[in-house]
Amino acid sequence: MQKHNNTINSKSPKLILAVTNDLATDIRVQKIAQTLIGMGFSVTMAGRKLPQSLPFQCDEIASKRFRLWFNKGALFYANYNIRLFFHLLFNRYDVVVANDLDTLPACFIASKLKRKPIVYDSHEYFTEVPELINRPGIQKIWEQIEKLIVPKLQHCYTVSPGIAKIYHEKYGNNFKLVRNLPKKTKHDKRTRTSDLSFPTDVSFIIYQGAINLGRGVEEAILAMKRIENMRLVIAGDGDKFEECQKIVRNENLTDKVIFTGRISPEELAKITPHASIGLSIEKDMGLNYRLALPNKLFNYIQAGIPVLASSLPEIKNIVKTYNVGVLIDEVTPEKIATGLKNMMSSPQLLNEWKENCEIAGNKLCWENEEETIKEIYHEVLYST
Repeated sequence: MQKHNNTINSKSPKLILAVTNDLATDIRVQKIAQTLIGMGFSVTMAGRKLPQSLPFQCDEIASKRFRLWFNKGALFYANYNIRLFFHLLFNRYDVVVANDLDTLPACFIASKLKRKPIVYDSHEYFTEVPELINRPGIQKIWEQIEKLIVPKLQHCYTVSPGIAKIYHEKYGNNFKLVRNLPKKTKHDKRTRTSDLSFPTDVSFIIYQGAINLGRGVEEAILAMKRIENMRLVIAGDGDKFEECQKIVRNENLTDKVIFTGRISPEELAKITPHASIGLSIEKDMGLNYRLALPNKLFNYIQAGIPVLASSLPEIKNIVKTYNVGVLIDEVTPEKIATGLKNMMSSPQLLNEWKENCEIAGNKLCWENEEETIKEIYHEVLYST
């Protein structure tokens, strides 16, 4: 890809990136913020503050975290969008960025009232997430919000080719592709295994990311009943965290499954390169997962570890194109265990996949992907 400078020559324009999470572990938005700062923007990330929130430790990025009255359900989304709207209304900014559909109402209305450009970053196919597909009434409300606002947007991008195609077919927008790729990493600076916070006397498999519905975490835990001389490290938090801990206790797997809980991106980056295999085993629960390109997949590749992944279209394309691991056609404990056993019993293939990860990591990195970000935001400033 041809490199573009796309720096801003005038006084630093102020940009607000709005998200509904607590900022601390949103690596995608932090990377975009850092790219925009490099272009010359003054960037603020706006999110929320939870009792268990980790500190937000990005000195170059300003932050605003709202303490809300409600943190779940319809009242949360209403509460957040009202707080965000008034923050945008009474503070100066030159560009507002809505990250996902759940921040779009406040951002869109404020941008229209203040006559400022808006950018839409769709991290997923929001109306098809598993939490909505079985709640048609709530899903309908979000679909109406999307239908009302998205066709009016000029500057949009999303995380996978499949999602970009659907949005274009539905609304005519030209959604550009900005995958959630990690920054390039030099593997010779990996942390020693003795520095990790859990036992490393045997090899381990890693699952990183949200522990939510449809991510295959429960099945991965049960698969460990069939795996000898390995542990599963689950690095993350989410709605299914306590349920997964209960499964581990009930199945007497406490010596084989380790939960790190919610950890900083820096700590996660220390752990991942030491794993033997990374899991990206999303289930086919609606179009959002079917068309997803999980950031964990690219994190594993960048860390140089082979992947065991579900055979969903976008994931399958990456794994097969770069030959970095094995695909399973069904997310069950049996299929996961069989896949892991086959991988670990093939040292030659493991080495080949690791070498391919090193090669793929030079292409699948943020340093290449951010060129699209520069083009988008340069266009935002100079087309208005």
